[in-house]
This record gives sequence, structure tokens and C-alpha cells, in this order.
Amino acid sequence: MGKSKVYNKLVRDRIPEIIHQSGKGFNTKKLVHDEYIKELKKKAFEELNEYTNSASTQEAAEELADLLEVMYSLAEVHGYKFNQIEEIRKRKAEVRGGFRERIFLIDVEG
Repeated sequence: MGKSKVYNKLVRDRIPEIIHQSGKGFNTKKLVHDEYIKELKKKAFEELNEYTNSASTQEAAEELADLLEVMYSLAEVHGYKFNQIEEIRKRKAEVRGGFRERIFLIDVEG
């Protein structure tokens, strides 16, 4: 039997099925609520880092989709539907604006 590769990270729901279909053995555990939130937060940083390091627009889109999937799960775990998060985003955009105008603040006087 070959050497195991250790991941110790949150994975998508169908990953164990995919690994099983490949004929490989694996170990998993189901996270309790607090562990799940912690691991979702870590996963958000992982996906953001992968997006930051993407080399093409297609790769960027894939990583943004992964990040969005994590965001959906985070919204749910905090008791929100994603459409509620979208409403909060819209409200904030109305009051403070978005980022489309590419404004880079250099400084503010005293």
C-alpha cells in the first residue's frame, strides 16, 4: 500500500465519493458547528489565495466560483440565506458605493 497524503482540510461534499470511485482509501470526519465555521474561514482564505495566484481569467473565474461556494456556506452557517447577504451588500453599496470606480485613497488630512 502506498504512502498516505495528509490533507486535514474541509473539502466539497462529493470529494469522498470521487476518491472512493478512484479505488483509493481515505479517512474523514464530520465537523461540529464551531469546527465547521473555523474550517470554512480557513477555506475562504485558501480560495482567496488561489484566486490571487490565478494565471488566467478562466482560472480566476474557477477560483471565484470556489470562493463564492464557501461564502454561501458561511452565510448559511450564520443563519442567513445568500439573498439576505446580497440585500446587505446592496444596502452598503447604496450608502458607501462599490469598487467599480477604482478609487485608491492615498491619505486624508488631519
